[in-house]
Amino acid sequence: MNLAKIILKSGKDDAVRRFHPWVFSGAIKKIEGNVDDGDIVEVYSNHDEYLATGHYQNGTIMVRLFSFKQIIPDNDFWKSKIQKAYDLRKLVGLVDNENTNVYRLVHAEGDGLPGLIIDFYNGTAVIQTHSIGMHMIKDQLIKALTEVYGDKLKAVFDKSSETMPKQSSIKPPDSYIFGGSSETVVLENDSKFHVEWEGGQKTGFFIDQRENRDLLKKYSKGKTVLNTFCYTGGFSVTALKAGAKLVHSVDSSKKAIDLTDRNIELNNFTEKQHQSIAADVIDYLKDIDNKYEVIILDPPAFAKHQDAKHHAVQGYKRLNAQAIKQIKPGGILFTFSCSQVVDKNLFSSTVVSAAIQVGRNVKILHRLSQPPDHPVSAFHPEGEYLKGLVLFVE
Repeated sequence: MNLAKIILKSGKDDAVRRFHPWVFSGAIKKIEGNVDDGDIVEVYSNHDEYLATGHYQNGTIMVRLFSFKQIIPDNDFWKSKIQKAYDLRKLVGLVDNENTNVYRLVHAEGDGLPGLIIDFYNGTAVIQTHSIGMHMIKDQLIKALTEVYGDKLKAVFDKSSETMPKQSSIKPPDSYIFGGSSETVVLENDSKFHVEWEGGQKTGFFIDQRENRDLLKKYSKGKTVLNTFCYTGGFSVTALKAGAKLVHSVDSSKKAIDLTDRNIELNNFTEKQHQSIAADVIDYLKDIDNKYEVIILDPPAFAKHQDAKHHAVQGYKRLNAQAIKQIKPGGILFTFSCSQVVDKNLFSSTVVSAAIQVGRNVKILHRLSQPPDHPVSAFHPEGEYLKGLVLFVE
């Protein structure tokens, strides 16, 4: 395979030598050969030393690297990548788990496959490509999935219509590219959930909160619980399973409320135990008057780009201040941020600032992150996007 060569400027190869998977446009000296968006290219130092192989895409990040060894990116190569990702999920106890049959199989840079997300839902793999290069090798990825999973794989659904780069003219329709519509009920820690991967947010379910939902069980028995930004009601179902006295789920989306209600019913809980409320979370928090002993704040990303970071921080501060102010004395607050540009230290200091503003004493009981099926490459710390705190509020 004759691949174009990306030659880096002198002194701009340090990051690649440290196995960081991104090559920025400012690091490139010249390109040898013809190259189009999505092409596989090789990266070389200014002294013509091979460094890595990846997908080219015109933009701020020009090359997303998937190998630091000079390889032939054929079917066997992609299968080995999928196999390694599968083996890791098996190692952490998620493959063939009787109590949980939903997990993330491929977490982009964390699995050495930048631009690719694959979530596994009880036999259906949902793919999202975030780069043109990953879109172009989709057939090879599907072949690898079928070989790794065998008859355990019933369907592959491509949900990339909203995740492809904005500058790309390629907008694949969301559709089944292997198999067809199948079972949409999954198990997470013995709780049942309807998952709408065809029409829901992301790939259909926020898998990354699995272990944090499990931790909630420890604090929910006999308590009144408020789950804000509830989406599918994951934290709500978990709290009820743990013996919560009463759970209220709040989301501004009527569709989310309807899905939460379906999941509450699916797990055989009643209106006496649970109530869903379609409302703006900030407005709702203003008038709860110490009603709740446990509150969960799990908002969508307040900032997706560096330019929006300041605004996001103010949003997190305002939201957490309301919850800390209104929670019952001795209450437990689970609070999260999934904004990648807000790191864990900034998020923690923002929540502390909110507590200072309100004037209540707060203790940090747990610092939370994403589970092992959302691995963070040691060479790509930017992959740690989910951060959370569990607070005791006096």
